[in-house]
Amino acid sequence: MDTQKEALQRIIATLANKNDEIQNFIDTLNHRLKGVQANSAKVLSELDEEFDSLYSLLDEMKESMTNSIKQEQAHKMQALQNQLTQCTNALENSEELLEFASRTMDIKEPEEFTKAARQIKDRVTMAAAFRLSLKPKTSDNMTHLMVDFSQERQMIQTLKFLPVPKAPEIDLTDCIVADNCVSVAWRMPDEDNKIDHYVMEYRKTHYDGLPRVKDERCWEQIDHIKATEYTLSGLKFDSKYMNFRVRACNKAVAGEYSDPVTLETKALTFAFDSMSSHLNLKVEDSYIEWDPTGGKSQENKVKGKENKGSGHVTLLRNNIRSGTPSPKRTSVTARPAMMRGSRDRFTGESYTVLGDTTIESGQHYWEVKAQKDCKSYSVGISYKSIGKFDQLGKTNTSWCLHVNNWLQAAFAAKHNNKAKALEMPVPDRIGIYCDFDGGQLSFYNANTKQLLYSFKSKFTQPIVPGFMVWCGGITLYTGLQVPSAVKTLQKSENGMGGSSNSLTSVAQ
Repeated sequence: MDTQKEALQRIIATLANKNDEIQNFIDTLNHRLKGVQANSAKVLSELDEEFDSLYSLLDEMKESMTNSIKQEQAHKMQALQNQLTQCTNALENSEELLEFASRTMDIKEPEEFTKAARQIKDRVTMAAAFRLSLKPKTSDNMTHLMVDFSQERQMIQTLKFLPVPKAPEIDLTDCIVADNCVSVAWRMPDEDNKIDHYVMEYRKTHYDGLPRVKDERCWEQIDHIKATEYTLSGLKFDSKYMNFRVRACNKAVAGEYSDPVTLETKALTFAFDSMSSHLNLKVEDSYIEWDPTGGKSQENKVKGKENKGSGHVTLLRNNIRSGTPSPKRTSVTARPAMMRGSRDRFTGESYTVLGDTTIESGQHYWEVKAQKDCKSYSVGISYKSIGKFDQLGKTNTSWCLHVNNWLQAAFAAKHNNKAKALEMPVPDRIGIYCDFDGGQLSFYNANTKQLLYSFKSKFTQPIVPGFMVWCGGITLYTGLQVPSAVKTLQKSENGMGGSSNSLTSVAQ
C-alpha cells in the first residue's frame, strides 16, 4: 500500500511539473502571438515611412530636373528670339536699300545719279545685314537633358528586405559564474562581417530552465557590445538563477535573440532578524545600530506596568522608541509590541541580533562593515539555542571575531569564553566563510582576502549568523558567492594547526 502511494505521489509530482511546463509554454506562445501582431504593425509602419521617403525624394528629383529642362528651354528660346529679331530688322533695312538702289538706276541726270550712288554706297557699308552672323547662336538639341533610369529601375526592382543577422549561440562551456560576476560568451553560427554590435539581456529568476513569461522580472539590457563576450560584475545573487540571451545587430536591423540560457547564481541571502534583536538595537534588513534610547531602564519601566492595561503599555512602548533617530539611518524595522517580552529576544548586556536564515549544509560567505566610530562589535555564528543573556563567543555554541575600540583596543577570536588575541590590524570590511559540512568557520579581510582566523568544529545543529554591536553600527552584505581566493585558501588551510587549534571544539 505504502509503495503504491509513493509511486502515485511520484506520478502526481511528474504530472504537476509537466502541467507547469505546458502552462509556461502556453504563456510563451500567447506572448509570441502578441509580439507578432505588434512587430508586424511596427514593420508595416516603417515600410510605409521608407516608401513615402522614397516617393518624396523622387518627387524632389523630378521637380529639380524639370526646372533644369525649362531653364535650358528658356535660355535657348531667348537667344534664338533675339537673333531672329536682329535678322528681321536687318532684312527690312536691306530690302529698303535694295529698292532705293533699283530706283537710282533709273536716274538720268549724272549729278543726281552720282549723289544717289554715293549715298547707297555709304548705307551699304553701314548696313547691319553685312555684320550679322547667319549661324544660329544655339541648337534646338535637348538630348543632353534626356534621362535613362533603366539602371535605377533595376535597382528599385531589386529592393528587398534587409538581411537579418542570425541568432548568436551562447556557449555554456565558456560562461563563468564566480566572485559575484557572470561572464557570458557567444559565437555566430556563420561568419557575418556586417555585424556592428551585440545586445545582451538578462534577468534574475528562481526558476531553472527556460524563462517564464508570467511572474518574472523584466529583462535588463546591455547595448552596443562590440566583442562576443561580456562580464556583469558587482552583482548581488539574491536569486538562484539568471537568464541570458543575446542578439546581433548590423547598421540597420537587429536579429533574433539567441536561445536563452539559465546560469546558476545562488548564494546565501539573509537579513537581520528584528524579532531576536536586543531592544537597544535599531534594525534594518542589512543594517543595525546601537540605540541608547531603547535602554534597560525604560524596558524595566515597561515590565513594571505591563499588567496595568494594554493602553498604558502601548503608550509607554511608544515613548521608549521615540528618541531622536540616528542621523545615519532613519528607516527602522518596526517591532511588534507582542514581541517585547519574547524569550527569543536578547536582553541584558547581550546587544545581539541573529540572522533570519538558518544554515544546515553547504559553503556560504557574507561580509560585514562597521562604522568608523563603532566602539565594540562582534561577528560570527551561533546555534539558535543560544540564551537571550548570552554573548557571542562566551558560550560553547557560538563563535566570533570581537573588535573593541573602547578604552583599550582589542581584536580577538572568541569561543566558549576563551579569547585568542589577533596581532593584526582590524580590516575595514570582514568576510565570513562558513563550511557547515566541513565544520569550518573562517574570517578574512574582505578587500585583500587575507585570512584572519579559522575555527574548526563539528556542527551538530543548524547555525545562524550572529552579530553584536555597542555604540555604533554595522552594515551586512549578503547574496555573495564564496570568492575564488577564499576557495583557494581553504584548500591549503584545511588541516591547519597552530593558534587555530586553541579554540577548536565540538559543540553539543
